[in-house]
This record gives sequence, C-alpha cells and structure tokens, in this order.
Amino acid sequence: MENIKNKVIIITGASSGIGEETARVFATNGAKVVLCARREDKLKALAAELGDAAAYIKADVSSLSDMEAAIRLAKEKFGTVDVLFANAGIMPASNVAECKTDDWNAMIDINIRGVLNAIAAVMPEFKAKKQGHVVVTSSMAGQRSVPGNAVYCGTKHFVRAFMDSFRSESIQDGTNIKTTVIYPGAIKTELLNTVAPSETKKMVEQFYEKVGIEPDAIANAVLYAVSQPANVDVSDIIVRPRGEA
Repeated sequence: MENIKNKVIIITGASSGIGEETARVFATNGAKVVLCARREDKLKALAAELGDAAAYIKADVSSLSDMEAAIRLAKEKFGTVDVLFANAGIMPASNVAECKTDDWNAMIDINIRGVLNAIAAVMPEFKAKKQGHVVVTSSMAGQRSVPGNAVYCGTKHFVRAFMDSFRSESIQDGTNIKTTVIYPGAIKTELLNTVAPSETKKMVEQFYEKVGIEPDAIANAVLYAVSQPANVDVSDIIVRPRGEA
C-alpha cells in the first residue's frame, strides 16, 4: 500500500495476538515496526522473523520511561515515528462483589495508564512534526456493559471517551494527529488467559472457540485506518464475528 510503505509504527502488546499479527501485516506492506511487550523472548523471535523491518524492546506500558525508551529506539533505528498502536491490554474478569482489587489495579495500569503513557511518550514527536496517528485497541466492552466484567468495561469505556476528546483537541490545536479506536469482538488471542478459572470462563472460552475470529481481522482493520489519505480520519472501527450478537 502506497500510504504504508516506510511508515514507522510502534506496537505495544506485540508479543502475541493482535499486536503480533499487526506487526506482520505492516511489515509485509513495507512499513517499519517497533515491537514492545514484556516477553522479550517472543519479541526477539518475531523481530527475527520480520528481519530489517523490525526492532524490539522489552517494555512495560505501565512505565512512562519504558515507553519513552521505545520512542528513542524507533528514532535511532528508523529516524521517526509515524503511528502509535497502543494495543496492550488484560482482562482478569470478576464480579465487583469479589473485590479483586489487585486485578482492578492491574487493568487500570495496563488498559488505561498504559495508553496514556504511550501517548505521552510519542506526543513530543507528533507535535514537532505536526502529524501522527494514534490507534488504540478498546473492545466491544467499550461499547456496552458486561456483567462480570465491570472494571474491564470501565477501562475500555475510558479509552473511548479519552480518544474522542483527544481527536477534538488535535483539531483545535492544529497538531494534525489522527485518532482511531478499534473495538474488537471475540478474537482468538491470549486475552482469556488473564481470566481466573471459573464456570464463566469456560462458557466464554467455548463461545470464542465456536465463533471467534483470528487476530489478523483486527490487523487488517488497523492497516485500513492507517493507509487512508492525509485528509481522511477513520475514527472508530468495530470488528466482530458474524455470529456475535
């Protein structure tokens, strides 16, 4: 794709699932990718697969300094940053009455603070260039309320509200930063691995096994959004299995 070739995209949560497949799709289409995640062995293997199109850094999105290090790597390796794909997320579901506050705080750290840190790290670069594109993974849980997943829904609704405000600000400020929120439905990734064993988890796993789609569906949605002309901003994309209500 003409608008993708040689673009530099930073991907968080790149060690598996949506992030991993997005890296492959972008590298295949001529982009440069900077892979960020906590599992260095996975990143190293993916970077080796993608060759000169990829660089990687072990990074925790809950750390602003880690995100700033990822930006520095991108500039050192490829000269610039064009796109941030803030994709890292976890979903240790439970009912509120269970008061699993450690899980709540982990979701806040990754799903909310992780998005903010990644954006804060890349903003100086985007503001200096007066252009850039921020893509964030929300969820269908950011479009509705789901019993047994209240905190996760809250984090994903935050992403929706934050990015809508950020889009308006970028227009008012003249920074020319595009924003896109992706709302995946049932995608076959490692996300369910963060859910504690329970009957509910078994039901969800069975549902995902029955109707879930592969993460390349989301990767191609990100590619579509990023490949648009400079004057086109694809703000929201819902991607879910045909069999998901």
